[in-house]
Formats: sequence, structure tokens, C-alpha cells
Amino acid sequence: MNLRSLRPRTGAVRSRVRETESVLVEQYGDLVRLAHLVLPASLGRHRRVLVAHALVQRALRRAGTARSAPAVPTPRGESGAGDSVERRLLVEVLRAALAHGRRPRMWPARLVPPGVLRPRLPLVLGLRLFPRSGGADELALAQRLSAAPAAARAAFLLRTVHGLPLDAVQDLLESADAPDPAAALRTAALLEESSRRSPAALLASQEFDACALQAGPTDLLRRTRRTRLLLGAAAIGLLTVVTLAVTGDGTVHRPAPGTPAAHSMPRTADLVRTAAGVWDNTSRVDFTAWPTRGSRAHDQDLLDRALSAWTHPRSGTRLHLAPATTAVPPATAPQLLYAGDVGDREVVLFYDGQRLARYSETRSPARDAELSVARVDDADVTTAAAVTLTRAGGTARYLLAPWVAEAGTRDLLRPDVLAHALHVSKDGVTDPVPTVPATASCESRPVLQLRSSPRVAEHHAFLLAPLGDLSPVHLTYTPLPGHGSPPARQPREATGPQALLAWAHQACALPSLRDTGVRAVNNWDFAEQDLPDGGGHAVWTCARADTWRGPGDVTVSFRTSGYAPAVPARTVARARATAACSRFGQHVVAASGWRSPKGHWYALAAGSRAVISLSVSGDVTATKQSRTLAVPASRNPRITVRARLATGEDLDAVG
Repeated sequence: MNLRSLRPRTGAVRSRVRETESVLVEQYGDLVRLAHLVLPASLGRHRRVLVAHALVQRALRRAGTARSAPAVPTPRGESGAGDSVERRLLVEVLRAALAHGRRPRMWPARLVPPGVLRPRLPLVLGLRLFPRSGGADELALAQRLSAAPAAARAAFLLRTVHGLPLDAVQDLLESADAPDPAAALRTAALLEESSRRSPAALLASQEFDACALQAGPTDLLRRTRRTRLLLGAAAIGLLTVVTLAVTGDGTVHRPAPGTPAAHSMPRTADLVRTAAGVWDNTSRVDFTAWPTRGSRAHDQDLLDRALSAWTHPRSGTRLHLAPATTAVPPATAPQLLYAGDVGDREVVLFYDGQRLARYSETRSPARDAELSVARVDDADVTTAAAVTLTRAGGTARYLLAPWVAEAGTRDLLRPDVLAHALHVSKDGVTDPVPTVPATASCESRPVLQLRSSPRVAEHHAFLLAPLGDLSPVHLTYTPLPGHGSPPARQPREATGPQALLAWAHQACALPSLRDTGVRAVNNWDFAEQDLPDGGGHAVWTCARADTWRGPGDVTVSFRTSGYAPAVPARTVARARATAACSRFGQHVVAASGWRSPKGHWYALAAGSRAVISLSVSGDVTATKQSRTLAVPASRNPRITVRARLATGEDLDAVG
């Protein structure tokens, strides 16, 4: 082989790599933005940023050594000198982002994809990086994009920010092995049409800029625990080696079962205690930021009894587990949130990173003891704002988060009555508060109305409903499109006049959620229609109850303008363990029979914003190109409704 003949070829490759590197550096911000937008949000904000930078940097090797490809119009209308280089970079970045996390065909489902295990640069230790938050329009766009396929997100950015024509975008998607490029382009067109502001301006904002980043600390408490565990493991390993060396026979002497050495459990001395000011200087506003409070926080005997009830349950202690919650003792020493006297009981509250454990006992010699354990994983500024300490006589007392600046109570059935101030002790314990009664009567529906401190980014008022679990249920509201809501459905706090009026019609159904592990309930007014025969105005609502374990139940109802505030809305459909009315099921349709003020019966149907036509069948048959339908029918008609979406898909009714 003539080695001289290889020199020109090698020189051409090096020249191509240098040219590719120059274009990559020039287009780095746009390429990172593309990778960041295409990568799944399930990676988390920090990891998604690092993976986006890693994919772009790794694209240099493949794009620089690849052969020239047909040129596409250059992003942002620049000169055509670097068309093929820019195209190769776009294709490689897009292909890598689409393939990230994709499992090979024969790869076991229980194992993480091999691409995720590959070591990548950049590497960041001790810090968490994430883009800065944008405004309401940017957050609404991010919500819509999270529900769209990755290929559609890529097409949306290439069309709006890079300004590429449809055929060029389709060519890039096909070259990057994207699934169904035509469907991705159709979805991208719908995203573009639904934006109130210029999509290019929104995507160019800091919300989607993975190069202009905000830094925050990692979980300092968890890091400290891991350091202790590593040091402990190293000490145990060293002790084992020394023991083997001393005995000389290589025999491992195991401790007897049941001894502390055989099964080590957390000790009271190891309880994690958080300082009072941590919540004001952390990126995690949840239970990890709660300080240790209470007059008995240093009562060794009480803490020993409480921790022992969790780690070594006694037969005389009543155990109450929330749904989908285990009683397994904590692997490491939990965080002590509270220990003190509340009424006639001594109460201790622990948190192990996933669960709350509340131990309480009477102050009498009999020591009537009880342990309640509940899941609170992924709690936030609202769902970690209050914990039930005691319940007695139809009232409850709560321990409020340190970031709660104002506390009050209000009755959901009286939306026009302002909240009453609630007294809170210096340790964060409230006075007794009425709870939602378990009876079928609907005379009152008391809830907590709290307001977070201005020092917390999510500074706002919010409602919590006490429904029997350790954590009260967060109540939210999503208004009708065009009633002050962004283009995408985005729940907001249920403290405004419109939200309170909507909840007044749904509040009577809250007792059905008692002790069911519900985390939050959102009322979504998804449609409105004018009723025939002077029946006034109707609003259709989908109430979704999300649980801590994941699944959610929905109830669809409608109310007319003649309903008084405290009159419950009429339920027309129910569904259990469904994605309907969530960010993973953003379209809904329902139907019901209705009797007009003149005594005539009608079949009513309504769909959410993406519905373009409705078809009903059963006792009456009709089709209408609209989001709502009202046709004459027999008494109490039995009907089935089906909707057609703007995407061309069909949608069945809830339930």
C-alpha cells in the first residue's frame, strides 16, 4: 500500500474536522437548545442540561468525519458556504437526542438503556444547573411541549427558530431516524397555531436556553449522609480485614440473629436535625428544609419510644398506613421535624426522604400509642406546607412549614366570605381547625388558606383540604380557555373569585376522598355552552384527584347558571386510575341528559378545546361540527358520545 496516497485523504479529514469544529462553536447555543428541547423532561432539569451539552460536544467526531450530504437551507438564513457542515451537525445532534434512553430491541426492560450508562462530559459535582424560569407564556409553552413527541418538538424548533422550510425539516428528521416525520410536522404545526405569542421569541427566552444557567447546591443533607455511610462502610471493611488477619484462619464469625450487630437500626443520637434558616437558602423547598421544632425535641426518652415504634414495632402500638405505604423501618436515621406536647398527647414527627411518620401517645401512664406512616415523595412548597399533628372532636391541629407567612381558614361553600385568621404558635402549631366531616351532610367544607413567604420563589396563597391523611390535600383550579388562562391547560391556585365559585359546586364531594392517599385535586372547567329553552349557561367540569402513588380518579359534572353557590354540580361520568384530565390526557368529552325549564328533554354533549366535532348515538343520533351539542331527546336518554380532535384522532367519553 502506498502510504503517500493516504496523506491527502488524511489532510482532507483533518480539514473537515477543523471546519466542523468552527461551525459547532459558532452554532453551539442553537445546537444545545435543540438537544435540550428534544431530550425527555423525565431526565430532570440538571441532568437534561448536562446531557444536552454532552450530545452536542460528541457530535463533532461523527459530523467531522462523515461524508458530505445534500445541503439544506442554512439556519437563520445565513450564507450557504457551510450548508453541509451545519446539516451534519444538526442531524447528529438530533439523532443522538432522539435515541437517548432508547433501548435496543432485545435489551431487558428492567435494565437502564446502555446509552444512559455511557460516561459523558461535562461533569458537575456539588452543584445543580438548570435554565432560569420564564414567564407565564414560556411555562405554558413548556407544558404543551412536554406532552408532544420528541420528534414534534424538534420540528417545532427547526421551523420557528431556525426558520427551515417543511421539506428541509422533514429531510432532517428522516436523516436522524425520527419516527413518523410527517406526524411530527403536523403536531408541530398545531403547536405553532396554539401559541399566542411568537413561538420563535418564546423559544429564544431563558426558559429554553440551556447555556444561560442558574446554579444551586445539591441536597446538602443527603450528601452528608452519604459521606457518613461511605466512611462507615470503609471502617467496617477495615475492621473485617484486620479481624481476618488476626484470626488467620479466614473464618467469618457472624453475630447471632437478633443482636444489634446483626441488624443495625437507626439510633436517636443519629437523628438528622435541620437548622432554622435552611429553608430560606436552599433550592429544595420541601420537608428536607423543615427545621427541628417543639419543646420535647431533646427529650431522649420520648424520642427513643417514637423511633423504636417505627424500627421495632410493639404489639401495643396501633399502626395506621396510608394507601401504597410500607411500614419498613428507615434505612438510615430519619429527619426529626417535631417533638412536643399537643393537647393531651405527646407527638413526634419524622421524615425519611420518602415518608412521614407521626408517633403520638397520651401523657397518662397507660401510654395509648399510635404510629401513622404516609408517602410524601416529591412534595413541594404547597404539599409540604402542613402536616396533621392531632385530630379530635371534629377538629385538627397542624404543624405548618417555616415558609408559611399567613394562615387562615375558610368555608368552600361560602365563596363570598373572606378567610378567617388562624393563630399559629412560635413552633408552627395551629389552633384547632374544623375538618371536613365524614357524614353525608353538606353544611360546611372548611379548608386551610395559607400564603407562602415572599422569600420563596412560589410566593402565593393556596388552599389545603384536611381529609384525614397526614398531609392535607392541595386544591387547584383550571379556568375555561379565554377566561384568563394561558393557551395550555395549567392549574393555578384556587383562591380567586372564579376558582372559589367553581369549588363551591364541587366541595360536597370531598368526603369521598377521605383517607385515600390523595395528594391534590384540580377542578378543570373544560367547556361551556348556552342551553336551549332559556335554560341559561352551563359549565362542564372535570375534577381530577391525584394520589401520592400516581394514579388518579376523575369525575365529570356540569352546572348551570341557575345553581346557587352551595348546590353540588350534577355528576355525569366517573373513571378510576385514568390519565384523563391530566397533562397526559389533555382532551376530554362527556354527555348527559338534561331537562329544560319548559319540561323538554335534551341530550347534551361537550368537549375540550381540541374537539372539532361531536357525534352522539343511542336513544338519539346526531353529529355536529362543534365543541358542544344539544338535541331533543326522550326522557332520561341513554346516549354515547364520541369526539373528533383537531389532530384527526377520535376520542371516547370519560367513563
